[in-house]
Amino acid sequence: MNPPNALDLTSCDLEPIHIPGSIQPYGIMLVADAASGRIVGYAGTKGVSPTLLDKPLQEIVSWSVEAIRSALPRTGIHVLGDVTFDGILRDAIAYASGAHIVVELTEKVEGTRIDAALLAVLDTLDVHLERAQNLTELAAEAARIFQRLTGYGRVMVYRFVDEDAGVVLGESTSEGLPSFMHHHFPASDIPRQARALYVRNRVRVIADVHYEPAPITSASSDLRELDLSDSTLRSVSPVHLQYLKNMGVAASASMSIVKDGMLWGLIACHHHEKRELSLDTRIACQSMASNLARLIKVREDNELYRERVRLRSQEDAILTQLGPDISLNRLFAQSGEDLAKLLGADGFAAVQGGDLYCAGKCPDDPAVRAMAEHVRVSALAKPVATRQLSKQFAPAAEFTETASGLLAVTMSTEVPTILMWYRAEQLQTVKWAGNPHKDVTHDPSARLTPRSSFEEWAESVQGRARDWTLAETESASRLVRLLLEARNNSRIRELNTELTTTLRENEILLEQRGLLLKEVNHRVQNSLSLVGAFLRMQARAATEEVRTELEEAQKRLLAVSLAHRRLYLDNSVEIIDLSRYLTELMDELTSSLEGGWRDAVQLDLSPVLTDAARAVSLGLVANELLTNAVKYAYEGRPGPVNIRLEQHRETLRLIVADRGPGMNSGIAGTGFGSKMLRVLMHSLEGSLEYEDNHPGVRAIVTAAIRGNP
Repeated sequence: MNPPNALDLTSCDLEPIHIPGSIQPYGIMLVADAASGRIVGYAGTKGVSPTLLDKPLQEIVSWSVEAIRSALPRTGIHVLGDVTFDGILRDAIAYASGAHIVVELTEKVEGTRIDAALLAVLDTLDVHLERAQNLTELAAEAARIFQRLTGYGRVMVYRFVDEDAGVVLGESTSEGLPSFMHHHFPASDIPRQARALYVRNRVRVIADVHYEPAPITSASSDLRELDLSDSTLRSVSPVHLQYLKNMGVAASASMSIVKDGMLWGLIACHHHEKRELSLDTRIACQSMASNLARLIKVREDNELYRERVRLRSQEDAILTQLGPDISLNRLFAQSGEDLAKLLGADGFAAVQGGDLYCAGKCPDDPAVRAMAEHVRVSALAKPVATRQLSKQFAPAAEFTETASGLLAVTMSTEVPTILMWYRAEQLQTVKWAGNPHKDVTHDPSARLTPRSSFEEWAESVQGRARDWTLAETESASRLVRLLLEARNNSRIRELNTELTTTLRENEILLEQRGLLLKEVNHRVQNSLSLVGAFLRMQARAATEEVRTELEEAQKRLLAVSLAHRRLYLDNSVEIIDLSRYLTELMDELTSSLEGGWRDAVQLDLSPVLTDAARAVSLGLVANELLTNAVKYAYEGRPGPVNIRLEQHRETLRLIVADRGPGMNSGIAGTGFGSKMLRVLMHSLEGSLEYEDNHPGVRAIVTAAIRGNP
């Protein structure tokens, strides 16, 4: 099956939906200059005198611009409270947009205030969510809860799956409405830039899809490019409005389900007539969506944990068959079916040089050898796992009935041993909400339009197998490591008597190698020490400003010295444990600071294996970010700093968070440290972002675990 999102949707993905220049007219927008505090633009004020321009914003909202600015988060909104405008009591929120402060006003809705009664209802709904036994029940219960909160006719829990398509996991509908349960929606239905906004602005409402956009009016200031990423009233794309009209939807709302900082799915709400949501209801929905994301994470983590325990017990059972008198060759021959069953595969094959072992349903021998050669190098660094092998290895299209899915790992024996698990094609029928191919135009100059049909359309999926789970790929890696260890132990036992002399010679060579490595390390350390001594000597006669820079240079030199020493202490000189390196680096750095910093800096580091060059760069980045916290958050005095290292598939995140005065403390400078951070992030091909920590600052470094070859 060709992916329904294979159409080039560049024109849609490039639409600047965050700067529409207009709002939905059910609310009012006031745009003030952040410096003067005067209103420079407005929208949605039909019937209100244009004398709003140049008025002080404080006359309208009773908040000064300075007070608003100090209360605003770096991204997102701040609730100002009740404001009476044009004789009507309204809810007011504010957010920053470039050099402007934007205030949005919406009419209050009776019976939706966040009070003790509503909080009690939300607590009861939380309990209902927690009682769900699995993801299916959780999605169904969530759909019912959000329908109760919003009053919309149809509420769907929508999860993103393969190739960014989506599938409806849970649904609650009013009587008479068609169901989209288990239906798939192509990735093209939600453009790339819209997904990014969903993470930032987590509740969005279109009160009436037939609305006429209210343009932003200004006098001297041109506000057509005003960024409305945080707006609750932002006018939406005409393509999306037509999409909703084609579905027969008159009003919609969506709440983002964000797990680990990434968009997991959406709560999608549709209604047959126009419908607004009050600010209090939006906030309640956002809170419930956050709780739902946490529960999803807990259930997925628990499921992963149970699967890991199950697999490890089965691994132990297989390894017990590898006694002192059995070789790997005999193990493969005798336990091939058990190895296939371990990972829920239909077949298992092992290739080592001219030897070939197959168990269960496998392709013919030439095909197995061809696949082994195809994955031999790539499966050495990490497991190769695919549910659609023919996309990566074209000849696999000839044997999808036995090997549509492949999980392969390479054991680094003298002659590489490639272990491969196969899964047969899993024929299935995917239900789409409308034919995702039907409205595709083949004219590259044609204007992109939304789909016009959402009637159920079924498509047969071929050439795909059941997906490999994270626990299964981990198990394959672990099994290879354990088999390699067992093989090496067995060989040592078998050859011990015959190779005593050879082993002794090897020991002498290893000792010589160790001495050589120590000598090299000793000389490098001496050279680095000389440079450090030279920096200290220069600092004595330098001015205070130069002395400070030289001391910073010594700390950076320490990070490089520690990385080099770490290399020559480890068994591997190419791959090192980043968490261990950062722990030792932070210990040495904090010991050089004023007393109390060692206890103030808290580490939460997940083990991440990376190459030495990236470890050195990340160590220097961590050093700079800690130095920034010392300087700007606490002015040199000890204060709480949390350093966290996370791994998300092939990406790592290094987070340095303080509890200082916040974003206005001058974290982003133009000095040498800031320039070096930019250079380091460029070399890592990563990104460095700062967030408000309420209070304090969170610096988030995102980079690939391995660099491009």
